[in-house]
Amino acid sequence: MNTNKETARNLLDVRIILAVLWVAGMLSSLNGDTYRLSAMTKPLGVSSELLSVFAVVLVGHVFMSVLTLTLKSPVSRWANRIIGIFYALFIFAFWVNTFVSRLPGYEIVWATAQLVCALLVVWYAWKWTNPEG
Repeated sequence: MNTNKETARNLLDVRIILAVLWVAGMLSSLNGDTYRLSAMTKPLGVSSELLSVFAVVLVGHVFMSVLTLTLKSPVSRWANRIIGIFYALFIFAFWVNTFVSRLPGYEIVWATAQLVCALLVVWYAWKWTNPEG
């Protein structure tokens, strides 16, 4: 009986951790965008296509924070693994670009925060034990 309670509590703990990590990643991205926009002195020269890409990236965090809590455990684990790896690779490419392009320090800070959150999502999803089997 205690084993079932412990397993259920552990399952909920992992889901909460993963959901919070997705929200933290999104907030990191939004903060990076806020600093980037406030540092600009000229009007935005961003195309609507690029803004659409940014929107898809941000909405992924929103969906994953909800889906992590609502999907069944096996599906949630795999979704967090796959989407987490995708985000980690995407953010890593941006992180490398911040150094290559010699972007301001705040870009590196927020890109690092996003990368750490994405990697932690993958780590926790991989450590997540299967309570059904």
